[in-house]
Amino acid sequence: MTRTLRVIGIGPGGIRQVTLEAVDAMQGVDAFFVLDKGAASAPLRDVRRQMCDEHIGPGNYRFVEIADPPRDRDPDDYDAEVRRWHDARSAAIEDALLAELPDGGVGAILVWGDPGLYDSTLRITDAIAARGRVDLSVEVVAGVTSASALTAAHRILANRIGEPIHITTGRRLASTPAGADTNQFVMLDADCAFLRTAAPDDHIFWGAYLGTPDEITVAGTVAEVGETIRTTRAAARERHGWIMDIYLLRTP
Repeated sequence: MTRTLRVIGIGPGGIRQVTLEAVDAMQGVDAFFVLDKGAASAPLRDVRRQMCDEHIGPGNYRFVEIADPPRDRDPDDYDAEVRRWHDARSAAIEDALLAELPDGGVGAILVWGDPGLYDSTLRITDAIAARGRVDLSVEVVAGVTSASALTAAHRILANRIGEPIHITTGRRLASTPAGADTNQFVMLDADCAFLRTAAPDDHIFWGAYLGTPDEITVAGTVAEVGETIRTTRAAARERHGWIMDIYLLRTP
């Protein structure tokens, strides 16, 4: 029989950012599958449990924790290493689905933000379905994106009239194509690449833990607040044990 896997977007971290559609999808799930990165990811597992307690009820759900395969964070060939890591992840999740989810059962993966924006889960489910060991039906529930949470927190529009929007990562910020740098949402920037690549008079709108009681926002030119963002980010990560942040970089 077909197993169903629901890939559910849960927003940037706030319990109330979970949509009504996502709450409905969380009901009747036999097991929630969570990649376990060890002690470093414990706070993120706790947030997921808080969401399930809030929207399903304590004791009414089951978590299956899967050891996340190791990853080289500084490889010679970044793309090849990510593909290898995704293959290892898909194999681990596939084994867990076969072991922990009965035929006809419903599983779920809770994805930060939206499953369609800089997340690997749907690539992994595609790989599992393609191998054919699991007869798998995948359902996707959209989530609040960190980009929309950021603009709401700063009470701004993502772009000025008629301007394009570019979404990228910190690692690729330096290679932004010409003409695409007017309004850039930048994710996954642990190294604060804007300090090296942005112009001093570029405006930056930064936010972390968006929509949660721990929300932090900083805005100004890179020259004015760039170093403040770097030190604030480092202190927040040390304090909480994790951080999810994003910023909008805008040319004058």
